[in-house]
Amino acid sequence: MGYTHPSREEIKAILQQAGTIAVVGLSDKPERTSYMVSEAMQHKGYRIIPVNPAASGTILGETCYASLADVPVPVDIVNVFRRSQHTPPIAEEAVRIGAKALWLQLGVYSEEAAQIARAGGLEVVMDRCIKVEDSLLLPQGKTSPELG
Repeated sequence: MGYTHPSREEIKAILQQAGTIAVVGLSDKPERTSYMVSEAMQHKGYRIIPVNPAASGTILGETCYASLADVPVPVDIVNVFRRSQHTPPIAEEAVRIGAKALWLQLGVYSEEAAQIARAGGLEVVMDRCIKVEDSLLLPQGKTSPELG
């Protein structure tokens, strides 16, 4: 069976239950979409962990790691800003580290990556912007009283 998008309620649950988001392909350049989206998510209360082998030091005040395997804390969502053809190995790594969800950003889509992630027990969201979904589904933030 091919990929189908999770329902709005399923996406909302993924976001509500997430605390740490590892962002694969997070740029240290503020004008890049990956930086702007990650910064916005950080302001909403998520911990952003930069994963980018081409960067070093810190991005958005967090240590940048070369790979998901190097991240020393549990990861809830692996958010991917890489071309679609590069996502299957990222999905494999997300499974290995025990992430709960694989999120491929707007314009990023891979049936193979989705199959790998789902076989490893991860929720999968593809071709959606995490910032847009969070703004629509959790406009008051994750700690809103109505969310319980």
